[in-house]
Amino acid sequence: MDVRHKKRMKIIQNLYAYSFQNTSNTFLNTDEIDSLNIIENLHEVDEQIVLYAKKFPIEKIGKVDLAILRLAIYELIINPKEPKKVVINEAIELAKELGGEKSFSFINGVLGKIVFEHKPK
Repeated sequence: MDVRHKKRMKIIQNLYAYSFQNTSNTFLNTDEIDSLNIIENLHEVDEQIVLYAKKFPIEKIGKVDLAILRLAIYELIINPKEPKKVVINEAIELAKELGGEKSFSFINGVLGKIVFEHKPK
């Protein structure tokens, strides 16, 4: 397994755990800086989910799918280091591995809308 994929898996686990605690990030170690950065930008990330997944309120989205979306949106909009296609492909792979039967198509649809419609501030 690719090192970057393993790292993303760990971030997804952290975001998933955070979705249940939704308190301070005391469960994270300081070496998990990527997870902390996403949590610090969660308001902006979640705004994108609300905007581009209008039919799916955040509280109705599965927690694994939500964690994958949060990571991918963070990588696409807030901290774009990888090409958009790489971020989307990785999110789809994570959804296939960790999500439900239709998770990958839902995530692909939301991220596709973001890539085509998002206007930077």
